[in-house]
Amino acid sequence: MSRINLDQANSIISAALAHGQKLGLKKPLSVAVVDAGGHVLAFQRQDGASTMRFQIAMAKACGALGLGVSSRKIAEMAVERPTFVASLGPISQAGVVPAAGGVIVQDGQGLAIGAVGITGDTSDNDEACALAAIAAVGLKAQG
Repeated sequence: MSRINLDQANSIISAALAHGQKLGLKKPLSVAVVDAGGHVLAFQRQDGASTMRFQIAMAKACGALGLGVSSRKIAEMAVERPTFVASLGPISQAGVVPAAGGVIVQDGQGLAIGAVGITGDTSDNDEACALAAIAAVGLKAQG
């Protein structure tokens, strides 16, 4: 199994912020990249980002890893099984945020090698930046 390294993590962050600029997002983004164990490799928040953005980005990324699906799918699960999803936050070390913006990164064999969590704009825009950034560095997002 391959791993995400620090250079890739920093490149993902740069690509995510660049994609946000390309989309004309007006809100500051915060981006976390974690390895397959949910350990933070890199994090940046743009000027003006609010104080809880690290925790939100981490909860999107680590929640996705913990359940094996994107945070968008966790949001869909929350509609179907609200009690189950609500119970995840307290038992997850980094928390779980049921909103798009947390995307699992896979290796060539489809195994999870890490995740990206982005917060700051709408959840759809957060996810769009994560997907674009993963592709920009030549990695694969879980489908």
